[in-house]
Parts: sequence; structure tokens; C-alpha cells
Amino acid sequence: MLDLKWVLNNIDDVKSYIKIRNADLPLDNIIQLNEDRKLLQQKFDELRALQNQKSKEISLLKKEKKDAQSVIDEMQSVAVAVKDVGAKQSEIETQLKDILLTFPNVPHVDVPVGESEDDNQEVLQWGDKPSFNFTPKEHWDLGEKLGLLDFERAAKLAGSRFAIYRGKLAKLERVLINFMLDVQTNEHHYEEVMTPYLVNSDSLMGTGQLPKFEEDLFKTTMGYYLIPTAEVPVTNIYRGETLKEEELPKKFCSYTPCFRSEAGSYGKDVKGLIRQHQFNKVELVTFCTAENSASELESLTQNAERILQLLNLSYRKVVLCTGDMGFSAAKTYDLEVWLPGQNQYREISSCSNCTDFQARRMNTRYKPKEGKPQLVHTLNGSGLAVGRTLIAILENYQQEDGSIRIPDVLQEAMGCSMIKK
Repeated sequence: MLDLKWVLNNIDDVKSYIKIRNADLPLDNIIQLNEDRKLLQQKFDELRALQNQKSKEISLLKKEKKDAQSVIDEMQSVAVAVKDVGAKQSEIETQLKDILLTFPNVPHVDVPVGESEDDNQEVLQWGDKPSFNFTPKEHWDLGEKLGLLDFERAAKLAGSRFAIYRGKLAKLERVLINFMLDVQTNEHHYEEVMTPYLVNSDSLMGTGQLPKFEEDLFKTTMGYYLIPTAEVPVTNIYRGETLKEEELPKKFCSYTPCFRSEAGSYGKDVKGLIRQHQFNKVELVTFCTAENSASELESLTQNAERILQLLNLSYRKVVLCTGDMGFSAAKTYDLEVWLPGQNQYREISSCSNCTDFQARRMNTRYKPKEGKPQLVHTLNGSGLAVGRTLIAILENYQQEDGSIRIPDVLQEAMGCSMIKK
């Protein structure tokens, strides 16, 4: 969430950023509501002053043993007016907050201006794309022909956009999760956490999924929501708390299943594992100071890249333009892995600096050695999306006979070097 005072003091800048974020936001409403709030505050102050005056008059009349009833009646009338004005002030405060909750984060100055993914800028390519002396197959063909990926029976159990992994493929998913966690905890010194997979609305409000993106969530009959990403529970660990500056940065990694309704994706990626209602992911989350958040984004992104490098999967890194960034992000790098079966790059990780946007919603601060408490900066990124990593292994390590070679770093944990029918 943005600071209201900053919005009101920088209207021209806000108009510009709204335009480049392709947002249609009620800025005029905020200005009018703020004017109404000022008038109400003036009225409130006048009424309180009148209350104080009447209170003194009543005291004086009683001291002089005179009848104070008429002044008491006036005092009660003023009290009713104070309550009424206070209620209207409260209503306006709520309206202002509700509008601010729909404003996306302000892009960092070095984010490219653009309208869609076509305007994103590639900043790095890593690794050699594999070459084949046969036409590479897509992952769903490979998995089904191996008898290890079953979409038909999953649809019987739950519906479309679900899958059953069997045998070595199920083990590969499990091995990948452990591999990702081990790299992040052992090499990069993240603290591993296990969190609830169900969260309350305050948690989703804190990270920015609510109120704007409720249709993307699964909600239970008890009012809890299934998490769309571990970013939600992990980032909310310190909601409403004040950390010490010397504790920062705090870096967490967490494996969770993720649940998304995929609202608005009708007709997209209907085959395969790219866009599922349920998938596994290892998430990276960092809490830091404002001064360090830019460098922490580079570090977090490199930590996610390390997984792709160890698996020897060719990928590219792109910086997202203003029109393609997520709601809470001020700057985002996407890592896109090469999928030879699809003959294109596909997103496998999104790493974002959310600056103080989430922290303001969560009221998460830190106490510097000198001065007042400050809002922390929060960052998050996939390290990686496990199902998409499995897709990349299937397509990049496929053999002409349909078998799959296991990447070198996973062979010991898998107990084999090949997956065959």
C-alpha cells in the first residue's frame, strides 16, 4: 500500500505512474475524500472546542450554585454532533484505505516502461540449448508414454488442471524439492520454515492478493484461503512486529504446495503441467532495510538462478516492464527456462523487490540504531517452481527412445541415471 500523504503531495507523479502501470484508479476520489476529511476535521475541532467551553460554563454555574440545565442540554447536543462527525470521519478513513489498497506499487526508476510482456527486456542468457537428432517431444507426451503422468485419472478425482505423478516421476518431484531446499539453506544460508497452507484474509491483505485478486484464490467454508504461494505466510511472519536493524536481512526459504484458481486463464496451457490448480514451489523471502533492497534483489535472483545452473538448464533472465509487473512489485526479474518440446522460453521463477509496499499493509517495521522505526523492505522469488523444473528436465534431458536422463546432481538421490518405461 502507498503512503496517503505521499500520494496527495505528489499528484502529478502518481498520475504518471498510474499511466505506465496500465492502471485505472480513482485518483480524483482520493483528492475529494481528503478535502471532505479536512472539512470534517475542522468541524470536529470546532465542536471539541465548544465542548470544552460548555464544560467550563457548567463548572462555573455549579460553583456559583446556579441552574446549569440549559447549558447541560447544549453540551449533550454538542456531544451528539461530535459523535456524528467522528463516525463520518471514520467512514472516510475506511474509504481512503479501501481505495489505496487497489493501487499497485510504484515502479523503480530503472524499470523499463512498457505495456505488456513484449516490452520486457532480456538481460542475460545462460547455458547452451540442447540439440537433438530427432524432434523433441513435449513433457506431457513424454510423461504419459512413460506411464508416469496421468491427467485422465486426475480429472476423475478432481477435474481439469490436475495431474497424478507416478513412480520415478513422483520421486523426481520429491528429490527436486529437497535439492532446492538444500542448496538454499546450505549454500545461501536461508532459514527453512514450514508454514500453514491455509491463511486468513489479513495475511492475503498484507501481501497484496486481497482485495484485488480474490477470484484467483480458493476459499474454504470456514473463511480460510488456500495459499497461492509461500510468499503469503512467510512474508506475514512478522506482521505487526518491529524488528531490530541488526537482525536484518532475514532470509527464509519454504516449500509449500500452492493453489490457484487460474481465473482469467481459460484456454491457456490447457495441456500439461504449465498451469495447474495445485503445484509445488520452493519460495525465497527476504526482509531488509531500504538501503539494501536493490542489492538483495540481485542476490535473491542469483540464488534462484543457481538451481538452474546446477541442473544445467538453459535459461534467460528478463526485467519486467511497468505494464507486466505484479501488483506488489517495484521491480521484477523473471527467469525463463528453455523448453525444447515447446521451442520457447517459459517462466520458471519470478523474483521481486516489493520495497515497503507490503510492509505498510502489514505494519512491519525495524528499529534503527538511531531514529524512529522504519518500514522494512520485502522481497520474494521462486527458487524454483518445482513442477516447471520437472517439465524442463523432461524436455531437455529426453532421449530418442522416450527415456529421460537424470541430471548429474540428482542421480545419487534418485538412485538411477535414467527414467525408462
